[in-house]
Amino acid sequence: MALPADQIPQGGSTVLKNPDIALAVCVVSILTVLVIPIPTWTLDILLSLNISISIVILLSTIYLLKPVEFAVFPSLLLMLTLFRLSLNVASTRLILSSADAGTVIDAFGGFVTAGNYIVGLIIFSILVIIQFVVITKGAGRISEVAARFTLDAMPGKQMGVDADLNAGLISEDQARERRSNIEREADFYGSMDGATKFVRGDAIAGIIITLVNIVGGFVIGIAMNGMSFTEAAQTYTRLTVGDGLVSQIPALIISTAAAMIVTRTTSDVNLGVDLVNQITRYPRAMGIGALMLGILGIVPGMPTIPFFMVAGFLGFLAYQTTQHTSQVALQAEADAVREAAEEVTEPPKTESLLTVDPLKIELGYGLISLADKNQGGDLLTRIQIIRQQAATKNGFIVPVIRVVDNMRLKPNEYRILLREAEVARYEMPSDHFLAMNPGLVEEEIEGTPTTEPAFGLQALWVTRENRDKAERMGYTMVEPSAVLATHLTEVIQAHADELVTREDAQALVENLKTTSKTVVDELIPNVLTLGEVQKVLHNLLRERISIRNLETILEVLADFGPRTKDSELLTEYVRHALARQICADYKDETGKLRVVTLSPDLEKEIMDATQNLNAGDYIPIDPEKTNAIAEATGKSIQTLVSAGYEPIVLTSAQIRRFFKRMIESYVPKAVVLSYNEIDPSVKLESQGAITVEAVPVE
Repeated sequence: MALPADQIPQGGSTVLKNPDIALAVCVVSILTVLVIPIPTWTLDILLSLNISISIVILLSTIYLLKPVEFAVFPSLLLMLTLFRLSLNVASTRLILSSADAGTVIDAFGGFVTAGNYIVGLIIFSILVIIQFVVITKGAGRISEVAARFTLDAMPGKQMGVDADLNAGLISEDQARERRSNIEREADFYGSMDGATKFVRGDAIAGIIITLVNIVGGFVIGIAMNGMSFTEAAQTYTRLTVGDGLVSQIPALIISTAAAMIVTRTTSDVNLGVDLVNQITRYPRAMGIGALMLGILGIVPGMPTIPFFMVAGFLGFLAYQTTQHTSQVALQAEADAVREAAEEVTEPPKTESLLTVDPLKIELGYGLISLADKNQGGDLLTRIQIIRQQAATKNGFIVPVIRVVDNMRLKPNEYRILLREAEVARYEMPSDHFLAMNPGLVEEEIEGTPTTEPAFGLQALWVTRENRDKAERMGYTMVEPSAVLATHLTEVIQAHADELVTREDAQALVENLKTTSKTVVDELIPNVLTLGEVQKVLHNLLRERISIRNLETILEVLADFGPRTKDSELLTEYVRHALARQICADYKDETGKLRVVTLSPDLEKEIMDATQNLNAGDYIPIDPEKTNAIAEATGKSIQTLVSAGYEPIVLTSAQIRRFFKRMIESYVPKAVVLSYNEIDPSVKLESQGAITVEAVPVE
């Protein structure tokens, strides 16, 4: 008798709220059934539960839009297989011990066999053949192929996600979700490949258990219970066939569900809608089918009424489908006319035109193949690597880089835009290779002279046919996509300060807050605003100093921020704290830092000229003298570059930022360091001093 609602134990709702506990209880219960004898009424309930679960699973697969929505199915299949086998053990125990296995098995054995156990055996055999030979084998093969193809396609799908991300079609979160779905899909089909083996083994086990029950029942009934052969055959065969049917029907349902899942393709609608849409898509086929059935119906000896009934149904369905298709076409045409009218009468929405891309690459039509992976292009992959390397080197996330075509460019031309303003442009043939002489090649090779875009080195464009020859001669060969990628990397380095917005600075600070909350809370906004911190980060990036060590940067700002709000002066304090990092970027393999210095007279005169200046003030030095200083600096650092060293100028801390500002537009590649930025462990080696005539002070 069922309990009233107010008498249902509260523990039941607790278990339902804790599915992990419920699952553990189910597994333990299944194992218990394998060992402990259960009464017939309990077996009836469990068998009914087995059938109902199978039906629910089959119906659930009909409503799936894509197979991975039922990712738990392989594990569920294993549990259901174990559940059915435990019920087989329990029913076998009851059949052989008491010749009574409950009302469910007895009803299936009597109703399905219609009192004839031979008929029951035949029906059971047919079910086993359908499951074992047709459904299970087909589903297993499909699972194997799907798993193999899914794993093979996984790298391509991931590259497609990276390409969409680089092109700006999706966000970082969407890319992360798509990668997760790709991994889930691969795991699912791999698991399904193994799960179908459970179904196949379950069918084999059902056959063996049936034979054991029949033979064992004969032996026990005749030898131990004193039954006649006929009586034993009728009793144990009926129960065994009933047990087999009760087990194999749910197994067949689950096998069908497994086959439907592995054969299901991803769609926007469920299976039922897909079936109706696709079968009724061609009403002419149904009309021809109706005609053929009608012809069969008038053939002498054929059953006329059944054929005519089905032919009439197909004809009616074909007619209705044709009418519906015509109405849909007319409605679509009317909607198109209405939308066109709305476009004419309503002003276009231009909000989307206000979006500015932080970084964008425009390709001429001759270079589009570099970004097309179907044509072997690897530009999008290189861009992804560049963004990762830039994050590691510079300490901030480079925004998404869009790659688009521009038919107004020359066929083999590309340009790089920073916030829709062009910062670089270059022309190169996509079917040639850039050959650069590392300085050891004496013999020249045939090619078109050019200048490498990133660093201005002299090079040659050589054909693919001459590539191997050029490599043997000692030339360094670079693919066109690598040329563009190197150029892009240099552009990012040169304009890194312009890429860090306040939003980016806020994201960096929030990320640091997870590990260094104290310094962030102390600094922002109590000491400095986010904008003031951003200016310091800009100053560092402008001179190609990584901000990856953000914790140290904020520590210094928290120490000196109460004394001054001058962003340039704060930047100098930060540079002093980053001395080890700065020297590591510029010292050679021997640990030495080779520099040129300013002559004492020149340094004193610049110091006198800039002594009372604030950040951004005009430096009161005669332009002609500034040109002379810049020219002398260029000549001095050229000796370093010619020897293979970094172009470093060493000054005092008081004038470093002013001297950098003086020569920046004349000698942009010069690295200006102060003595306070030299790590004690680094050895200095001066390669000369910059000397000019005295600098007059206004």
